[in-house]
Amino acid sequence: QVQLVESGGGLVQAGGSLRLACARPGRTFSFYTVGWFRQAPGKGREFVAAFRGSGGVTTYADSVKGRFTISRDSARNLVYLQMNNLKPEDTAVYYCAAALGSVSSYYTTTAYDYWGQGTQVTVST
Repeated sequence: QVQLVESGGGLVQAGGSLRLACARPGRTFSFYTVGWFRQAPGKGREFVAAFRGSGGVTTYADSVKGRFTISRDSARNLVYLQMNNLKPEDTAVYYCAAALGSVSSYYTTTAYDYWGQGTQVTVST
């Protein structure tokens, strides 16, 4: 059963932008921490960004700080990851994840209860 659905991935040249979206069909993201993670070939899944609980505190990995922005559209029940100035090292499968409440260990995969199937982002030189 698919819990979350990601969209917006694709192929882009270095320096370009993409916007990923995460949807939770039939359910709301209110009161949830929503995180974005990525996994490059041969590597583990790493934290990218999180939107924490109803307060909306946002946190980013150092590698994407200043380039990526996570946001929530409550009216459309979507969480976005706007990615600007993309680099080849950003190439990975990107996953969104959700956990109830403001989760303190938001940077770990084990903190999340729900996951999407991932969307591929490829950045060419």
